Amino acid sequence: MRGSSVKRSLGAELYHKIKESNVLLVGAGGIGCELLKNLLLTGFGEIHIIDLDTIDLSNLNRQFLFRHEHIKKPKALVAKEVAHKFQPGAKLEAYHANIKDAQFNVDWFKQFNVVFNALDNLDARRHVNHMCLAANVPLVESGTTGFNGQVQVIRKGDTECYECNPKETPKSFAVCTIRSTPSQPIHCIVWAKSYLFSEMFGTSENEAPEVDGTENAENGWFDTFPVQAKSDSRTAQEIEDLRKEARELNDIRQSMGSDEFPRKVFEKVFQKDIERLRGMEDMWKSRQKPDVLEFENLESDSSSIEPTISSTDQRVWALGESFVVFKDSLNRLSRRFKELQEASDGSGSPTLEFDKDDEDTLDFVTATANLRATAFHIEQKSKFDTKEMAGNIIPAIATTNAMTAGLCVLQAFKVLQNDLANAKMHLKVFLERSGARAINSNTVNKPNPACTICSVARGRVMIDPARATLQDLVEGVLRLELGYGEELSVLNNSEVIYDPDLEDNLAKKLSDFDLRKDSFVTIIDDEDEPRVNVELVFVERTEPVSKAATLEQTFEIPRKPKQAQLPILGDSAATNGIPVIGKRKREAEDGDITNGHAAKRVAGEPASNGDDSAPIVLEDDGPLLIEDD
Repeated sequence: MRGSSVKRSLGAELYHKIKESNVLLVGAGGIGCELLKNLLLTGFGEIHIIDLDTIDLSNLNRQFLFRHEHIKKPKALVAKEVAHKFQPGAKLEAYHANIKDAQFNVDWFKQFNVVFNALDNLDARRHVNHMCLAANVPLVESGTTGFNGQVQVIRKGDTECYECNPKETPKSFAVCTIRSTPSQPIHCIVWAKSYLFSEMFGTSENEAPEVDGTENAENGWFDTFPVQAKSDSRTAQEIEDLRKEARELNDIRQSMGSDEFPRKVFEKVFQKDIERLRGMEDMWKSRQKPDVLEFENLESDSSSIEPTISSTDQRVWALGESFVVFKDSLNRLSRRFKELQEASDGSGSPTLEFDKDDEDTLDFVTATANLRATAFHIEQKSKFDTKEMAGNIIPAIATTNAMTAGLCVLQAFKVLQNDLANAKMHLKVFLERSGARAINSNTVNKPNPACTICSVARGRVMIDPARATLQDLVEGVLRLELGYGEELSVLNNSEVIYDPDLEDNLAKKLSDFDLRKDSFVTIIDDEDEPRVNVELVFVERTEPVSKAATLEQTFEIPRKPKQAQLPILGDSAATNGIPVIGKRKREAEDGDITNGHAAKRVAGEPASNGDDSAPIVLEDDGPLLIEDD
């Protein structure tokens, strides 16, 4: 009955295409739950759902497929089970997995008629965008924040892709700011959650080799809130001091479970460490010194306060209240940690993890952050606000998710009908006092010719993994089959593995660069009239052949538009992480380069000798770059 109603509404032709379609839904969260329901009720024939996440308590207010009994279960598997009730005869496949796993390769993506992105992180969105372009499968990208939502259709060669416009980078904090000179509430929350909590109940940074001060460390207290670690002597000292503190805290950790444990932790971080910081006079020339907090004074002042104050989450606790919750939450967490140790029987190292929905961990972070904020004269936050900030919670509204999911399906209709001319990029704005329309739309933009993701040509290379060398690729495929000249570069991700200055690599096997089946390489033409970049994916060939590497089939590589502006030398952001290399790099080493063009100085002007203010005239009509220092 339902199918006949949909058929009358959409027409027989579109309804048949929907019934015969095979679609992929990436993400089973707020948008994903709504979208899965819409796809089933509309009659989509086969739906694959993939999500790496498990269900949290905080998901239940807007991810309507999930109930309290589903907490900690995989989202994709539960979504499949519950959604089947909407359409028992539908064919559903669910994967509790990462979309970036090797099994989900280009050939796997090719089976789908449409891919729907319902993701909540930038890296996964970029990956799916890349795979859909490589597989030549249309992608319907979507996202929401509060009352705003966006839907975008992406199809290779017809529309701009997800990477055609720059995206805002995640917020990061300097090591020295978090450790020594916090100035905002978020700095204190990061310190409490990702440093002190981890030192007490997680993996000590003293045991984590990733903290070396050269890059953003991962898997330690740096991972949840990325920390900028500058590779200078000051930061090296900061990292070493951090390790020293970690060793001291590890000694204190041995007293966990005793009556003295909360006092030892408090005196270490709110007395001794702050006294040390106060002694660095140069640090406080332009800012107020932090105050040392006294354990005895706070214990005396808060003797009448009950630990149950932690249930008050909408107001900011007084200093004595934070002190009481600090001690009580430490004791609660200590008991849990000891129980884990006893249950492990010495096998492995038990750890506790921060969970914004876990009262013990949230109480600890809130109280600890507020104590630190008090010491550094920073505004304190309520438990409710701390939960939002520590949990990286982006405002989500069920109505926005539902509207966005509905628009995703409408866009999919246009994709199936090959009617991209009428596809739109939607921005939902509703409940506005100004009377703005509930749905505002813009026409889909054409691909950005300077985009390093969608403006490339793509091909497939069949390789014998046991024999194929880099020389087989460069000489046999690139030069012999594709007609490249001497000036070319080969990149594995953003690493250059071949250019005319790296000929020693030619004898190495592709496997030496971790290149095998389903791996990608990027080819950059560095000749004077270059062709667009080429992305090649490797296909494993096991049957005996004379060539260790050969094209699966030939393809056309167009020339780069002459008016396309080349990226500024050294600006990796302008090239999505692909460095300026090859001929342009060597030209840069021999003379001045501005925006990729060789330059000469105005007649009569002396060489700059380090003075970058000397004027530069370009040899052609390219733009003149003036840097404002």
